[in-house]
Amino acid sequence: MNRQPVRTVDPPTRTRRRLTAAALAATLLATLTGLAAGPAQGADPLLSQGRPVTASSTQSAAFPASAAVDGDSGTRWSSAAADPQWLSVDLGAAATVSQVVLSWEAAYATAYQVQVSADGATWTTLRAVTGGDGGVDTLAVAGTGRYVRVTTTARGTAYGVSLWEFQVYGTSTATGCDTTGNAALNRPATASSTENAALPASAAVDGNPGTRWSSAAADPQWLRVDLGVERAVCRVDLTWEAAYATAYQVQLSTDGATWTTVYATTTGTGGGQQLTVTGSGRYLRVLGTARATAYGYSLWELAVRTTGTTPTTPPPSGGDVLLSYGKPATASSYQDDGACWQCSPARAFDLDPASRWATSPTTGWVDPGWISVDLGATATVHRVVLQWDPAYATAYQIQTSTDATTWTTIYRTTTNPGFRQDLTVSGTGRYVRMYGTARSNGYGYSLWEFQVYGTGGAPTAPPARPADPTFPATTLVFADEFDGPAGARPDAARWTVDPGTGQNNELQYYTDNANAAMNGAGQLVMEARRENAGGRAYTSHRMNTGTKFQVQYGRIEARIRVPKGTGLWPAFWMMGGDFLTGRPWPYNGEIDIMEILGRDTYRSYTTLHAPAYNGGGGYGQEHVWTVDLSADFHVYAVEWDSRGMRFLVDGTQVFYASKETVETTRGPWVFDHPFYLILNLAVGGDWPGPPDASTPFPARMLVDYVRVYR
Repeated sequence: MNRQPVRTVDPPTRTRRRLTAAALAATLLATLTGLAAGPAQGADPLLSQGRPVTASSTQSAAFPASAAVDGDSGTRWSSAAADPQWLSVDLGAAATVSQVVLSWEAAYATAYQVQVSADGATWTTLRAVTGGDGGVDTLAVAGTGRYVRVTTTARGTAYGVSLWEFQVYGTSTATGCDTTGNAALNRPATASSTENAALPASAAVDGNPGTRWSSAAADPQWLRVDLGVERAVCRVDLTWEAAYATAYQVQLSTDGATWTTVYATTTGTGGGQQLTVTGSGRYLRVLGTARATAYGYSLWELAVRTTGTTPTTPPPSGGDVLLSYGKPATASSYQDDGACWQCSPARAFDLDPASRWATSPTTGWVDPGWISVDLGATATVHRVVLQWDPAYATAYQIQTSTDATTWTTIYRTTTNPGFRQDLTVSGTGRYVRMYGTARSNGYGYSLWEFQVYGTGGAPTAPPARPADPTFPATTLVFADEFDGPAGARPDAARWTVDPGTGQNNELQYYTDNANAAMNGAGQLVMEARRENAGGRAYTSHRMNTGTKFQVQYGRIEARIRVPKGTGLWPAFWMMGGDFLTGRPWPYNGEIDIMEILGRDTYRSYTTLHAPAYNGGGGYGQEHVWTVDLSADFHVYAVEWDSRGMRFLVDGTQVFYASKETVETTRGPWVFDHPFYLILNLAVGGDWPGPPDASTPFPARMLVDYVRVYR
C-alpha cells in the first residue's frame, strides 16, 4: 500500500623523479623509435586502441591504465614501485593475436610475459622476455583470446614500470552486425524527464513492447542507456509511441559527458525504425529536438545492436573481496539529529543500504568534505562502489594512504551525476578516502554505501545471503489454500490479524477478524462494510504473516478476485521484516505486488517504496488491461532474486525492477532481506478517494490461495 511520503531534511602524490638529461634523451629516442616502428605485420589491424583496460596499480591518477591504449604517445601508464605488475586490455571479443608492441618509458621491465585469456581469469603465456632493455619491443606472437596482458616480473630501475603505448594487433572474431542481441536490454537507463512514475526510462529497455518511456511535453528531451562497457554500435532500433520525434539525433559517448552524433534526422515519421549507424561508446543517447505532437516524446523500445557478442563483466582480478565491511571509519563531520539519526561514518560501511553517512548540518555543509575507512592492513584496491544520497559530490577524488596523513589520488571526477558509481581503480594503502570538493546542492555530502574491493587488508566476511532461486521455482515453502469450512476465520498459525485504522487517510476500521471468513468453496472472503466501528463509518479486514512467516527471494503469488466500486482499494503486498523491530517505513522497504483502485478495475499497479523513492514517487508500473479484473480471479505474483523483481499477472510480465537500474537511477535497493506478506481491503484514502452512492456494500475481496516457492 502506498504510504504518505516521508521527506527528510538532509544533504544530506607522490611525484615521479626528475629525469636526467641522459634519461630524457633515452625517453625521447624510445618514443620516436616507437612512432617510426609501427606494426611489422601491417596487414593485421590494431585491436587495442581505446578498449577497456585495467592494471595492477597506478603511480597516480595522472598516469592511468587507459593512457597506454589511447593512441597518444605523449601519455603513459605508470605502476607502483613493486614487482610484479600487469596491464590488461579487453578486446571486446575473442581475437587471433599476431603482434604486440610495447613502447616503454625510461622505467622499463627487464623481464615480462605477454599473455592471453578467454575470460580474464585463466592466462596463457604467448611470449616470455628476459634481459629487456626498454625502448620499443615489437613482438611476434600467436594465440587467441579476448584479453591480452603484459605481466612484468623484474624492473629495470628502482621505480615502477611505465608504458607510453601498449598495442595489440590481430584479427577479431567480432564480425558483422549482431541483429538478434540487444546490448541495451535491462541496462541502466536515465532520461531528461518522465511524464510520470508509470512511464520511466527503464521501460524503454525492458524488452516488453507493452511498456514505454514518456517525457515531459517540452523540447529538447533525451533518453540515455549505459551499455556497461564501450561497444561498437552498428544499428539502433526505435519503436515510437504515437508521441514521436520529427527531429532527433542518436549519439554515442565514452564518458556520458561528451557526445558524438552518429545519426540525425529532421523528418522522422515515428513507428518502428531500424537505423544503421557506425560508432563506439559506452553510453547511447536519443536526443529529441522537435516533437510531432503537443505531447512529449515516447518510446516503447530502444534496442542497440552491436558488432560481435555482448561482453560480460570479467571476474575481479586476483581474487578481489570486499575489504571495507565493518571497518573503522572517520569523516570530516557527521549528522545526528531528527533529520538524519546516527548518520555516522560507520553507516557507509555496514552493507545496510538504508543507513547512511551525512556531513553535519552545523559544520559540514561546506567544501571539502570527506569520509575514510581503515582496511586494517595494506591492501591493493581495484574497485570502489559509491551509492550516493541526493546530497552527492559533483567533484570528488578517491584516495589511498599508508598512514591516513599523506594521500595519493587514484581516481578523480568533476562530473559525477550521483546515484551509484562503480569505479575501476588501482592503488595501494591501508586507508581509502572519498574526498569531496564540490557539492551538488546546498546540503552537505551523504553516502548510503562506500564499498572497497581488492586484495590484502584485513577483511571481515559479511553475512551470507541466501542463494538465488531458479525460476520457475518449485519448492513450496508457504501456502494457504483457504479450504476451511464456511465461517472459519483465517488460520492463526499462518496469519496475524491487524486491527485498527489504516494509513493515507483511509476511512475504514480494520476489525479483529470480524470481516474475514472462509466461504466453504475454497476462498477467503475479506469484506468491507458500511458500518460504524472505532470511530469510522466503514469496517474491513487486514492480515499479515509478520511473526509467522518471512521470506527473502522466491516466487510469491496469490489468486485473487478484487471488488469493483469507487473508493475501494484492495492490495497484496509485502513489508520488510525489520519494520516489526523498529525500523521506520520506508527504510524497511515495501513491495506492492498488486494494488487496484475499485473505480477503474482495468488497471493494476506494482510499486516499490524505499528511502529515496516512496509514496507518490515510488518506483513502479501501471498496466492497462482489456478485461475487467474484478470479473474473475487472477494470479498476481513477483519472482524475486538478488538481481531484481519480475512482476506478473496470470503469467504476463507487467514490470521488471532491476536492482542495477534502481541503484543507478533512483537510489539504494533495500530489498535484500526478509519480508512478510500482507492482504487488505481499504476503503477511501488519498489515492482512491472516498466511496460514493454507487459503491456496493458489502464489498468483497476473494482470495483463492497464497503460495510462496523457493
